[in-house]
Parts: sequence; structure tokens; C-alpha cells
Amino acid sequence: MDPKNAIPSLEAPLISSNENGVELGGRLTNKHFHKHEVFTELKEQMFLAGPLVVVSFLQYSLQMISVMFIGHLGELTLKLFNGYFICRSYWFQHHGAVETFCGQAYGAKQYHMLGVHMQRAMLVLTLLGLPMALLWSFTEQIFTILKQNPQISTQAGIYARWLIPSIFPYGLLQCQVRFLQTQKNVFPLVLSTGIASVIHVAMCWTLVFRFGYGNKGAALSIAIAYWTNVLILAIYIKFSPSCRKTWTGFSKEGMRNLLSFLKLAVPSALMVCLEFWSYEFLVLVSGLLPNPKLETSMMSISLNACSVVYRIPYGFGSAASTRVANNLGAGKPHAARLAARAVIFLAVAEGLVVNLTAVAVRDKWGYMYSNEKEVVGYLASVMPVLATSNFMDCIQGVLSGVARGCGWQKLGAYVNLGAYYLVGLPCAVTLTFVFHFGGKGLWMGIIGGSSLQALVLLAITLRTNWDEEARKARERIYASIVPPAVSLV
Repeated sequence: MDPKNAIPSLEAPLISSNENGVELGGRLTNKHFHKHEVFTELKEQMFLAGPLVVVSFLQYSLQMISVMFIGHLGELTLKLFNGYFICRSYWFQHHGAVETFCGQAYGAKQYHMLGVHMQRAMLVLTLLGLPMALLWSFTEQIFTILKQNPQISTQAGIYARWLIPSIFPYGLLQCQVRFLQTQKNVFPLVLSTGIASVIHVAMCWTLVFRFGYGNKGAALSIAIAYWTNVLILAIYIKFSPSCRKTWTGFSKEGMRNLLSFLKLAVPSALMVCLEFWSYEFLVLVSGLLPNPKLETSMMSISLNACSVVYRIPYGFGSAASTRVANNLGAGKPHAARLAARAVIFLAVAEGLVVNLTAVAVRDKWGYMYSNEKEVVGYLASVMPVLATSNFMDCIQGVLSGVARGCGWQKLGAYVNLGAYYLVGLPCAVTLTFVFHFGGKGLWMGIIGGSSLQALVLLAITLRTNWDEEARKARERIYASIVPPAVSLV
């Protein structure tokens, strides 16, 4: 569709709204921010980020709680947790495109398109879930090919097979979360995720210890929690007055134009997974070091802890994604620029507070995951390195959110490819096997990659032409717009 000749939906026009003397397509004449604007934006982002941090943490807590339960069954069982993530990561990251499409459509007041975009995402993720389920069933064989410990490979295979029922609800859940998040409707997410988390704790304890299912029970309890969350949000979206404009029911439009969704969804997945796989590579490499059980336990717990801490900048990044996408869709480049600058400030402040605290309690936190004193002591010794890595992740985490709001997923994938695979991993391998730093060397090397990633994304964000980004957002909205359709359900 030609943007110049396109006719917007009758629901609301794609207006070029004045904002600080700026019109969509014009130059951003006011480069400075008033103090009132800055405080208002910080307040808006905190209002959004707070609930999103809670939601992100509660969702991740399902895996965290499971690994804590099975971690107390023995040191060896910690490793199987990573088999789940290696298999899961690529399939579950396509939903990042929903943030771009839904966020910009909501800002442009094309409310009915949010439901269409969510349906497309659900369809794509469901179809991708079929080959992923097949891959999960061969986790043991994959670990064996990668020369992992035979016991570890067997336990990881069992865990992954029992996680197969969680594949489809997790994908659906992420689409629902982005659908509501981009409307700034975040408190229902806190409620539904909180209920699901409580159910998960009860089910995990019952299945792991009461009935003695061990790894199988921990995995199955995750699937039960996901399905509970999906059901609660489905009921809310269907019947809530706040979703009346954005959800008009299932329609044929949700099954069309999937290629345009995939053009953004695939880079979105790669952007996240190129980074994620580099960390998982560290866990696999740690199995080749002397005393592999200790090294893999340390890496598994460290990666898990970093993922927990990352929930905070991820929540801030999601808030920034929403604010940037909404403002670009509404034709407000000045406000989008302010949102990007504000979240950088919040990330630096949060990173300093959290990671200094982590260093202060480095002798204690390992006991949350293991009773092995050797493991806890090793974790304490690497905490300063982990804190440095976490701080850089704070910066890149929020900037990745800005990238999703702008639709920079393809650019972000290239940045991550260069940062981690040309710098981070080679440095990690060199420090570990050439200079014999052991597990610390793996983390020191990956810090080089995350630092480069953060600096490049920061330079891109600070030098962005926000007027041009607003124009691109308008073209993206016009290209995907369809008239409100009659619901099939």
C-alpha cells in the first residue's frame, strides 16, 4: 500500500499532531527538554516499569523456583536447567515484533490493529512450536553430541521432554503480555502473573517433594502455571471494557500478511538469541574445564542469577519500548527522544544500586541455589565480575527496549552478532583456555562483548534522527493497516 495514497481506518486518522512545534514529517526544532517534561516522562516510565518489572520477575520466577527446588536435590541437577533455555530461546523471542507493531499502532489510534497483530503473532508462534517440541524431545542426544557429561545429558533430556506442554502457553502468554503492555494496561498482568506464580509454588512443592517426581514435577508445574496465566488474561481481554476497542475478536485478517510480521519477527528473535546463545555457550564450555560439575554448577547458577537481576532493566526496557513506540506512532518525535534519554538515566541509577548491593552480599546469595559450600564459595569469588557484567546488561537492556520501540531489530541483530561473536566469545575462550582464568575468564570475556554492545547501541540512540523514525513508523502503520473486520468469534 502506498503511504501517500492510503486511506486510514474510519476508527481514527493517522494524524500529524503538533508537539512542541513539531509536525510529523517536519524537523524537530526544539532540541532541549523542559524540567517539567523530564519529570513527567520519568514518572510515566516508572509508572509503567514498576508493574512490568514485577511481571517479568514473576514470569521468570517460574524457572527460578524450579531450579531452586531441583538444585537442592543435588549439584548435578542444576545443569539440566540450561537445556531448557537452549532449546527455548529462539522460538520464544519472535514476540518482540509485537511491541513494535502494537505500540506504534496504539499511538496512531489504530486500536483495532492491536488485536490483528496479536493474532498474527499467536499463529506464527504456534506453528513454530511444533518443530520446537520435536527438538526438545531430542535434548539428551543433542547434549551427548556436544560432549556433555552423560548423567547431565540424561537429566536434561528428561527435564526438556516434560517441559514440552509449556511450549504453546508460553508463546501465547507473551503475545497477550505485549498486547496489554503497549496499551499501558499493566496491572492486570501483575494480578494474573501473581496468581500463576502462587499456583506454581504449590504445584512444584507437591510434585517434586510430596509425590517424588523430581525433575519431571518441576517441569510439569511450569506448564500448569503458564496455562493458568493464559486463561486468566484471555478472560480479561475478552470481557474487559478497556480492551473493547483493541480486541474485536478473531478475524481472517489475523491469518493474512504474515510475511510482513515475519520480516520484523525473525530479526527480533535473532537480536535476543544471538546474545542469549553466547551466554549458553559459556555453560557448555564450562563443562570442558577441570572439575566440570563444579564449573557447570557455578555457570548455571551465575547465569540464573544474572537473568534474575536482568528482570529490572528488562522491565524498564519494556516501558521504554512502549513509550517510544506510542510516541512515534502518534507523530511525536520530541517525546520519543525524551523517552529514550530518560530510560538511560534510570538504567545507570538502577545498575549502580543493584550491583553494589550484590557485591556486598556475595558470601550469602549462593545458598539460595545450593547447599554445596564449594559451589557457594566459588560463586562469591566471581561476584565482582558478575556485577560488572550485570551493569553493562542494564545499559544494553533498556537500549534494546528503545530498539524494539523503533523497529531496529535487524540493526540490533547485527550489533549483537559483532559484539558477542567477534569480540565476546573469542575473548572468553582465550582468557579461559590460553591464560587459564577458569570460569572467571568466561565471564571476563563476555563482559567485553556486552560492553561493546551497550556502547554501540548508546551511540546509535544518541545520534538518531527522531523525525525520520517518526516517518518510518507512519509508513509501517500504513503498510499494515486493514479496516475493522467482522469478528469470527
